[in-house]
Formats: sequence, structure tokens, C-alpha cells
Amino acid sequence: MGRGKKELKRPVGFVILMILAGLVCAACLELGQHQIWGWSLAAVLFAAYIALRGRYLASLGFLPRLGGFAVFAALLVLAAWMSRPPVRPVPAVEGKNGGVTGAVRVAQGELTGVYTADRAVEVYAGIPYAAPPVGENRWRAPQPAPAWEGVRACDEFAPVSMQDLGNTMFNSLTDIFVFHNYRPSLRDNWLPPVSEDSLYLNVWKPAAVAEGAPVLVFIHGGSLTGGKTWYGEYNGESFARRGIVVVNLAYRLNVFGYYAGEDLLAETGTTGNYGLLDQIAALRWVRENIAAFGGDPDNVTLCGESAGASSVNALCVSPLSEGLFRRCIAESSGITPKRPYHSFRSLEAALKMGADIRAEFGADSSAALRAVPAEKLLRTKHTNNSMTVDGYAITEQPWLTYEKGENHEEALLNGFNTHEADLFTMFHKITRENYADSLAEVLGPYAAQAAELYPPEAQDPAYRYIVDLGGDAKGSFDRVFSAAWFAYSHHDWSRRLSAQGKPVWEYYFTKDNRGLGSNHAGELPYVFGNLHRHAWLYDEADRALSETMMDYWETFLRTGDPNGPGRAPWPQWTAGEVLELGERVGVTADPHAALYPLLDAWQEELAGKPEEME
Repeated sequence: MGRGKKELKRPVGFVILMILAGLVCAACLELGQHQIWGWSLAAVLFAAYIALRGRYLASLGFLPRLGGFAVFAALLVLAAWMSRPPVRPVPAVEGKNGGVTGAVRVAQGELTGVYTADRAVEVYAGIPYAAPPVGENRWRAPQPAPAWEGVRACDEFAPVSMQDLGNTMFNSLTDIFVFHNYRPSLRDNWLPPVSEDSLYLNVWKPAAVAEGAPVLVFIHGGSLTGGKTWYGEYNGESFARRGIVVVNLAYRLNVFGYYAGEDLLAETGTTGNYGLLDQIAALRWVRENIAAFGGDPDNVTLCGESAGASSVNALCVSPLSEGLFRRCIAESSGITPKRPYHSFRSLEAALKMGADIRAEFGADSSAALRAVPAEKLLRTKHTNNSMTVDGYAITEQPWLTYEKGENHEEALLNGFNTHEADLFTMFHKITRENYADSLAEVLGPYAAQAAELYPPEAQDPAYRYIVDLGGDAKGSFDRVFSAAWFAYSHHDWSRRLSAQGKPVWEYYFTKDNRGLGSNHAGELPYVFGNLHRHAWLYDEADRALSETMMDYWETFLRTGDPNGPGRAPWPQWTAGEVLELGERVGVTADPHAALYPLLDAWQEELAGKPEEME
């Protein structure tokens, strides 16, 4: 009787083991975006192992059965390794397109794009605006794009600039637990190409417009170390349907875009701002060629988010970009404070890091460092995520240029979100005991006063993530960090431009949803009309807010003033007030107004101190 029970348990245990192994294998293949044939091979291996075990292995001892399972597991790992997602270009139009456009002539030659499926929008992807920044052109100002013969097909996005795209499975888990936008699919089993040769831009234009359309040039974020031009949240199609010509561009990132060397400075008169110089080259290309796409070169508005907004701010003070745009839209970053919290550093700090990088790779000069393969150089342990005052692209601290009134923008629409910092502070545990000390990181000796303004509170549960270390003061810490790192830069930028008598409008994005909510970058799909790309995360209130925000942005693009019929009035900026964009749309008090005087005082102290260098 006992033996019979033992025999009964064996197949039950084996079935459970196979179910668990199958679930783990399927999860790894799906989250890792493995090719479909990898799934087929895994299924064959499961069937073969189950048959082999039933016929031969079940009657053997424990060690042979264990060895058989180990061989089976090893073959599954091999199948997964062999079926890793391949690299392939990203098409300009997702899904079926509406055919090839007519030829457009630009300075380098003729090109064609593709229509959206309904033929309402033309998309031109991967247009070179500068020569490849490789070989001797690495860490040089961008050179003119070469001409081409015949008609160039611009139907695929160019490779993303050199960056670490991260682990595919980790990225999928982030989409599940942070962005909440993951959906299982067997059609996303590929990866985009990454290359040092990435100086290309994309154009979305309304098919019905031949000339005179406002132009929006968007600069993507990513801490100046990552990011891509074809990200769905800021795809330009919806604005093109409203009669706007949209351009976005790739630029050099991380060590390729912001490395600095004394020898380069002596040789060329510039260093440390190569990504910014790329953006200026792209703006020059737009100035010369956008009329061919129906755009008005005299009505160009710059727009950027996060590090892209910091870049927009830098373009406002660069003498090289004068006359290349009129107005600006900046979302969640700026560099006008006397000591910006991110995206900007002193030349001394940039040169010090450049020397450390050369030492890391055993190079005695920047010329020698050019011989290091891009894939190896990308793995430097030093983070190049800041622009600098090189005396050429940026001639002085940006706030000084604003004090002189030599900045370029005629008008500014800018703002920040409620939970800007939450995703950046996940691995900090903040309790009542360490709260004030933790605030010293952003407010120095004014931390205790800030703690009084923001008494310790825990996080909003809707913005608490699995890996967040939390703490009973984490919510308050996040609010102060959000104010210092993001909101304050907009307050400072707004008051500097307003003091010049130029019109400024500032917003405060507060909308919760089932996705990113009012976290950093949460406003982007609303601004660009791309909620439909993850429609299950949004409801009718979200879609109505997106339409309102697009109306404000479009009117600003056309006239330089976001106000128009059918929506709440948006008065020009007044200290202490912003336009809330959330469940309600209307003027409200700036939530951080009481903190700004403390930040002003700390900024004054920092301005007189040397910047710490790595």
C-alpha cells in the first residue's frame, strides 16, 4: 500500500515541476523579447524531455534523473541564448503605412518618406543633418552632412545614439511595475540599433499643408546619457494632424557628447558640449530646409523635456543659436539657477573628469582616446551628463546671460509635475530620524527650515513602487527634492524672463492615472496626443485633458500665446501662481512657493563656492 502511494506521488510531483519550469521559461522568453522560433524550440524540448522521462528516465535512480533534468535545463538556456531578440531598424510608421510620399528636395539631395495609413500625415525618418561623428570627427563640432545621389528612402528611424539600452528583461519588469504599460506580445521580439553614427532627425508634416506651418523642434530627455527620437510618448503624428510640422533629433550622449579635454579646447576652441553643438547643427538644418516640408522657418519653437528642457535653456544662451528659433517650451528642467542641480557643471569639473577617463583607458590624449572602440568607451565608469561653460557654445554661466538680457527666446511656456523626483529617489530610505540630514543634500544649512515647511509624511501609496525603500518621511523628502531639482528651475527661469518684459506661462501638471501619473515625464503623452498608444491606462478625463493641453500648446506654437476660446484662461506668470493641469484646469498657488526663498539663499551661498569635482 505504501509503495502504491509513492508511485502515485512521482507523476504528480513531475507534473508540478514541468508546470513551474514551463511558466519560468515562458516568462523569460516573453520578458526577454525572444524570437518566436525560440518559443517553438522550447516547446519541442519540453515535449522531448517529457517523453524521454516517461519512457526511460522514470525507472532510473535519482542521480540519472537529476542529470537528465540538468541536460534539459541546459538546452533550454541554449535555446534562449540562440533566440535572443535581433537588431532591426524601427519603421517610421507603426503597422501598415499608406505608401511612399513624393520626393522632397533638401540641401543634400532628394528624399521620400511614408504616409500614415490614412495618408493624413507624412513621416520622414532618419534624415542626416550632419556627417557621422566617428573616427577623427569624434569630439569635434558636427560637420556638414554629405550629399547623396538619387532619391533617399527615409522610411526607418536611424540608430539611437550610443548608450546602454539596459537588460531587456529588466526593462520589461520596469514597464510592468513602474510604467504599468507592458502588454505581452510576440511582435516586439527585436531591439533597435545603437550606433555612434546617429546624427539624424525626423519630420512629421500634415499631408495637406504646403507652406507656412508652425514648426515644433523637440529635444528628447534622458539625463544627456540616453533617450531616443522614436519614443511613442512624443511621436509627432498628432500635432501634424493639427497642421504643425514636427521635428525631433538625435544628438551625441554621455561620453560621446559631453567628454571634455584640454587638448581639444586648445585645438578647436570648444570642448564638453558636443551634444549641444549637434542640436545647433540640427537647428541650422531646419532653418535651411524646413520650408521644403511646408514649415515656416521664421516660426520655429523649441521644446524639450527633462535634459531636453535643460538643452533648450542652453540653446537660449548660446551665441551660436541666435536667430534659429523664436519661442520655447520647457518641461521639467532648466539651468538658469546660479548652481543648477543637474545637467550643468563647471569647465574645471568637466576637464577633471576627462582626465580621469583618459587614465581609465590608458590614453595620453584625446586623439589616443579616439582609437578606443565606441562599445568599450561606453562602459566608462564616469558619468558624462552635463554641459559646461566652454567659452564657445556657452560663454558664461547661463544666469549671467539672462541678467544681461542676451538670451534669445521671445516667449516661454514651461512647467513641472507633482511627483518629479519619486523615480529618482527610490533607493533612499527616508525616516523621521534622517529626514533633515537627507534634505541637506539639496538645501545645505537650510534643511531644517525646509523640514518645517514640509513636515515628515510617508508617500502617496499610488506612487510607491515595489523596489522603493520608502520610510515614514519619504513623501515629504520627494516633494522637497522635486521642488529643488525641477520646479525651482522653472520658477527661476520664469522670473528672469518676466523681468525682461517677455511673456511667460507656467504650468503645474497634477494628473493621476493608471500609468506614470504625474511622475517625471508623465505629461508627455498628454502634450503630444499619444494616450491612445497605451489606451488602457487612461480614461475620458485623461483624454479631455490631453485635448486641452494640445490646444494650449498648439496655440502657443502658432501665436506665442497659449490662450484661446473654449478653455480656461492662462494668465501670464506671476510669482506664486501657476496653471494647474489635472482633474481641474485653472490657476492655483505654486505648491513650492514657500520653499523658493530658502533655495534662493542656498543658491547665493553656492555661487561663491568652488564646485566639487569627482
